[in-house]
Amino acid sequence: MEVEDLLASLTLEEKVGQLFFVRVPDTDAVSDVSTYHLGGYILFGRDTADKTADALIQTIQSYQDAAAVDTGIPLLIGVDEEGGTVVRVSSNPHLRASKFPSPQKAYASGGMEAVLADTREKDFLLSALGFNVNLSPVADVSTNPADFMYDRTFGQDAAATADYVAQVVSQMAEDGMGSVLKHFPGYGNNADTHTGVAIDKRPYETFEQSDFLPFRAGMEAGAPFVLVSHNVVECMDAALPASLSPAVHEVLRETLGFDGIVITDDLAMDAVKQYANGEAAVLAVLAGNDMLITSDYQNDIPAVLAAVADGRIAEREIDAHVLRILRYKQAQGWIE
Repeated sequence: MEVEDLLASLTLEEKVGQLFFVRVPDTDAVSDVSTYHLGGYILFGRDTADKTADALIQTIQSYQDAAAVDTGIPLLIGVDEEGGTVVRVSSNPHLRASKFPSPQKAYASGGMEAVLADTREKDFLLSALGFNVNLSPVADVSTNPADFMYDRTFGQDAAATADYVAQVVSQMAEDGMGSVLKHFPGYGNNADTHTGVAIDKRPYETFEQSDFLPFRAGMEAGAPFVLVSHNVVECMDAALPASLSPAVHEVLRETLGFDGIVITDDLAMDAVKQYANGEAAVLAVLAGNDMLITSDYQNDIPAVLAAVADGRIAEREIDAHVLRILRYKQAQGWIE
């Protein structure tokens, strides 16, 4: 089927649902797939905890079965399995005997060869369980152990980080696992946006000379997704968090030439909580994100639908985002 024909067959509700790559809810996870026509689910530690591999496989399959009956469009099934401090799957001893090491630790144990062997093992484990997107690698540059993001990064300079990102993205592509470059435009030495607003006062030259390098390398290696942080990056937009900023998305699209799927960091984080009642979701779409990560989709989806109804968001913009998502899903061989 041509994806344009598939797009034309969808209702507005079905199209808007495709933009939502959401945290699995506590209840009604299977029925919400069709109630909201979701584009994807992200599983966190609580969704994998204590489960056997068989149980997790069946749970994920139940989500895909619901999507097959609803729109016939398979879900993105994502997880943050970076290694080190962020391990949602290998933290469960039923699924892996030990946690995946951080990129820094893997590299210390045997260079890039060890990093890529680790990446391969991760991809095969996640694929076997039903995941098709790993929200990694972290493309942020950090060489200072005092930085909030340091433990999750490669821990080396921009050039070394760019090489690491390019190789990991290539390996993930070879393994059929979707990779996500995060956290654009580069986290730097900023504070934790889970718990508050981080203001990045660094000059644009720093991004050009350092932060953008790993993102460019990952894009050139074929990374299908870029995740945008909630940092307020003053040199690009002093008013809005990057995730909600048209100016930051213009840098990503125009300056860096990214034509893949742009996704927000989690809209439930404290850094964007001042945009209440679905306003963060509306601003995220207006900024140029193709997909929204959120825990509050039950409110965010109606807010986006209302914004289309009252003309704030043009339906053709929704169509452009959905087309990008459908093309990716078709390229993976998920849509006939």
